[in-house]
Parts: sequence; C-alpha cells; structure tokens
Amino acid sequence: MGSTFMGLEASKRGLTTQQSALYTTGHNISNANTLGYSRQRVNMEATLGYPGTGLNAPKIPGHLGTGVQAQSVQRIRDSFVDNQYRQESNKLGYWEARSQAITQLEDVLNEPSEYGLAKSMDEFWKSLQDLSVNPENGGARSVVVQRGIAVADSFNYLSKSIAQVQANAGNEIGISLRDANSVLEQIASINEQIQAIEPNGYMPNDLYDARDILIDELSAYFPIEVKYEKSGGNALAIAEGSATVSLKLKDGTSIEIINGKDFKQFRSTSSAVTDGVTPTGPVNGISIVKVNATGADSDPINISLSNLNDSGKIKSLINSYGYETGDTTNPVKGLYADMIAKLDKMAAAFAKEFNKIHMGDATDPNYPQGSDMYGNAGAAFFVSNNGNPISASNIYVSSDIIGDPGKLVASDSTPDPTNPEPGNGKFALKLANMKFANLSDLGNVSAQTYFQGLIGQLGVDGQQATRLAFNSATLQQAVTERRASVSSVSLDEEMTNMITFQQAYNANARMITVIDETLDKIINGMGRVGL
Repeated sequence: MGSTFMGLEASKRGLTTQQSALYTTGHNISNANTLGYSRQRVNMEATLGYPGTGLNAPKIPGHLGTGVQAQSVQRIRDSFVDNQYRQESNKLGYWEARSQAITQLEDVLNEPSEYGLAKSMDEFWKSLQDLSVNPENGGARSVVVQRGIAVADSFNYLSKSIAQVQANAGNEIGISLRDANSVLEQIASINEQIQAIEPNGYMPNDLYDARDILIDELSAYFPIEVKYEKSGGNALAIAEGSATVSLKLKDGTSIEIINGKDFKQFRSTSSAVTDGVTPTGPVNGISIVKVNATGADSDPINISLSNLNDSGKIKSLINSYGYETGDTTNPVKGLYADMIAKLDKMAAAFAKEFNKIHMGDATDPNYPQGSDMYGNAGAAFFVSNNGNPISASNIYVSSDIIGDPGKLVASDSTPDPTNPEPGNGKFALKLANMKFANLSDLGNVSAQTYFQGLIGQLGVDGQQATRLAFNSATLQQAVTERRASVSSVSLDEEMTNMITFQQAYNANARMITVIDETLDKIINGMGRVGL
C-alpha cells in the first residue's frame, strides 16, 4: 500500500514547482525592458510514479503519480531567426558605413552651391571675358588673378579636406577593430563562465543572452558563423554549450576566431600602421593573431582584401579609406583615394591646358603665342608650390603674375616688347573659351564637364548606398520584430501566467490542508469509539 504521507509530498512538490514558475515569471516581468533579454519558462515534468520496478516493489492496484518537478528553466529563442538577424546586421553595417562615407564626401565637395569649385571656375572664366573687353584695365587683370587664386584655393581646400576625412576613416578603422577585439574577448570570457556552470546541471540563461548580444554586435563588423560545443559533465541536453565563432571568407572557407575561452584578435595590415589596428597608409588586408602571455602577437593569419567578403562595417571602411591593388598603374583605390586622384588629374589637366594656351607653343600651330601688357610672351599661370607635378593639393597661381597682373597675357599680337598692344584683348577671350575645350587627359571632355561627372557619379553612388542602407535596415527591423514575437516579454502573457501559477500554488496548498485534515482524523480520531 502507499505511504500515509504520500499525498503531502506530491503537493509539496507542486508548491515548490509553481513557486519556481512564479519566480521565473517575476524575473521576466522585471526584465521586460532589458535589451537582448529572452523570456524564460520553467519546463515542468511529472516525477517518477509509485511504485518503482523491481522484485521487491509493492503490489498495488495501478501506478500512482507522485507529483511534479521543475526539470529546467529555459529561455525561448529561435536560432534560425538569430542567424537571419546577424546576416542582415552584417549587410546593414556595410551600407550604413558606406552611406556615411559618401555623405561626408558630398559635404566636402558642396556641389552644387555658390561656394564650390564649379562656381569658382565659372567666375574665373567670366573674369577672363571681362578682361577681353578691358585689357588695359589693371583692375580687370587683378580680378582675373584673384579668380585664378580662388580656383587654386578651391582645389587645395578640396584635396586637404578629403585627405582629412580619409584620415578620420583610418582612425575609425582602428576604433572599429579595437571594438571588435573587445567583443571577441568578452564572448570568450562568457564562454568560460558557461563552461563552468553547465556541467553542474544548470542553464545560465542570462549569460546566453549576454553572449548573443555580443555576437549580434560582432556580426555588424564581419560576416561570421556560430556553432556550439557541449560542455560535458552533467550538462542538460538542452544546454547550449560554448560558442565557437568563425570568420567567413569569400572563397567559402572560414577561420576560427573564438573557441571556448580561447580567442584571437584582428589587426589591419598596411604599409603604415600606428598601433596594430589604425592604418596611416593604404590597407592591403587584415590579419588574425593570437595574443600570448606577454601581450605580443603570434601566429598571424593574413587575409587579403580580395578574400574578405564585401559585407560588414570593417570592409566598408577599408573600401572608403583606400586599399592597395597591386596594380602599378593604379596602386591605390577607394572612395576617398579615388576622389583625390581624380581631382589631382583634373587639376593637372586644367593647369596644363591653361598654361599651354597662356604661354603658347612654337611647335604647335594650335597654340600661338600671345603677349602681355608689356609685349612679352606669357609664362606659366598655374604652378606647383613644392616642385612636384601639379595636383589638386599644390596648384597655385604664379607669384610673378600675382605680383604684377600686367604679365597676364591678353593680346594675341606677336610678342614684341618694343611695340606692345595692351589694348588687344583677343587672347583673353581665347583663354576664357578654354571653358569649353575638350581635354585629352580627361577623356576628351572639358574640365568642368569632368567635374560635373564626378559629382554626378558621387550622387548616384550616394543614392545607391542610402537606398541599400534603408533596405537593409528595413529587413533587419522585420527580423527584429520576428525575433521579438518569439523571445521578448509580453506583460499580458506574463500576467496570465502569474495568475495561472498562483492558482495552481493555491490549489496545492489547499490539497495539503485536505490531506492534513484527513490525517488528523486518522491519527487523532480513530480508536476513540465511545469516548
């Protein structure tokens, strides 16, 4: 026969189990607004029935249940949705960084506007047209010189500003790599804690949540894949285990960057790196290293940029900053590097053609010589201020012409200091018409058309980046909402659960009261007949 006190034990188990469920519900409610928190539930299971099996087991009619127990406390999570989220986060990281880089470049170029390079060049051409009407007017000549200085200053400003934005992008690469390295270390630390807890038969759900938040953050920097290894010991079958994180490469392979408590670190490989992660020159790839006990890097694995997937914030920053191509004709590419190179090309072609017209070329009938206010042949109008070939960063107006605007060639007469023709302004008109001249160095388009093409292409690239960033954000938001529908805390649902568990707790308590009254009758009331 069963134990006299068997019902008390079954109800006692019901009390403790429903109490655990209430505590878990309270934990969910407390963390309703906690970032990354996944709601938890108590997995209840019936305890072993009575009697057990064996030769000495008592013989009773039926197999009695012995109550309930909390088998585990499990968080509610969908790994498929998590993988989707990380894939979209990786795309969003790339296109957000790309959109921001193009926006910064658009702010520097500031086109179209009343203060950009295009406007400066327009004013320069207009001043030359005015000079053709009043070639003897010293004020008109001074205006041409000042407008020329404004054009040169605009080139200088754009080149310097873009170089500064490029340097900022290099610093951001360093900051992002340091952030990613910190995340790797934190994930490994949480893995170590999980490996210490799971073998004891517990489910460290809050540590799982903290680890998933970090993995989500890491996915914005690089494309990753995550696998889980069991901790062993008395770990529950549903325990997640230790996370193994790998970097996915374009060739289909992957490199392990976290395995349990062991982790690696990212470095940027460049012709010049200040602190291991911040490049000061074109990037040629990244490397993955171990950090030994002395803090030094060891066992580097070098990854070329061509094998790094075109996704993630780091790859986007490198594509903007500038990277080595290995091509001798075009050794460096990148958003900022390309724009600086194109502005250098434009400045060089513009100065070359203008100087050639201003100076004339005795060997080329298309470039006859003109004369300045004193009857002398022209000299170079635009020069380099450092002896290097003219570029956007070093183009300047000749100090000789700045000091004496009379040396500006405006007359188409043959140079003759004994018989100057200061009143002849035909050559100034020829210089002004260079606005429409197609320059072979720029692909047979005019300088301003070439610049308009740069601005137009930048606008198209910016529009594409903004659109794809928006699309990625929309998709990520959709996945976030799907994940929230599975994992987030619903206060209405928790209130319903709270009432359910409370009533079950009350019912178990009432059952104990009933059994107590029954036992009281048996113990204290039986055997007292006639008393």
